[in-house]
Amino acid sequence: MQRVLLICMLLIWLVPCLASAQDETGLSGRELARRVHDRYVGDNFASEAVMILAAEGGDKRIRDMTWLSLEQESGLRRNFIRFTSPPDIAGTGFLSVEKGAGRTEQFLYLPALNRTRRIVTSQKGRSFVNSDFTYEDMQRRPVDDSEHTLAGLENVKGLECRVLETRPLPKAESEYTLIRSWIPKDIFLPVKMEIFNDAQVHIKSYQVDRLEKVEDIWTPLQYSMKDLRDGHETIIRIERIAYNTDINASYFTKRYLESW
Repeated sequence: MQRVLLICMLLIWLVPCLASAQDETGLSGRELARRVHDRYVGDNFASEAVMILAAEGGDKRIRDMTWLSLEQESGLRRNFIRFTSPPDIAGTGFLSVEKGAGRTEQFLYLPALNRTRRIVTSQKGRSFVNSDFTYEDMQRRPVDDSEHTLAGLENVKGLECRVLETRPLPKAESEYTLIRSWIPKDIFLPVKMEIFNDAQVHIKSYQVDRLEKVEDIWTPLQYSMKDLRDGHETIIRIERIAYNTDINASYFTKRYLESW
């Protein structure tokens, strides 16, 4: 009788553990992370966007920018951002180049100094052009640099979402210890994220406020990152976007970055 009770207790403990390892479709946390990482966003895209920096007191600063992206045959991506207004940031450019093996090179061009600065690993936790996004947030996270666990299902704005908990490994050299993401089924992009620092404190929240299909590709048309420590928030609003256009690969070079 005691043996039967012990087996029953073990089953009660194991069932939730097995449920967190895979969902009802048999998808594991790592497989879900891979689907998110590899989600198709076109062979390329060209967009015009607005970045809004909103202080807790209500003050806002608005920036206009052009954002280009190119996926190479190897699956590696390149991203280019150019700020076009206001005058105090116009010309500032950002280039992100995936190099494989989990490496991404990033460069920031500052027109006032007429120089390009490479963002080294120790600087990835710094603010991207005084926004609430860091340089780490501006690149794809390699799947194998983290542990990924399913943590159930939750509804977000009418979308049934898998909850994915991602814990960066020491080799990732991340400023975060946990990223909890809500990922709608069959869409494979986070619509909400909670981000924790090395003290296990929830420091930032990300959310998608407007999600639509553009040219049959699910596209976040407005999303934000909020710093919970000071209440400051950065909102990105996509004004126009076109996928699979004629984008020249020469746009994604340091030479073009410095051509302002």
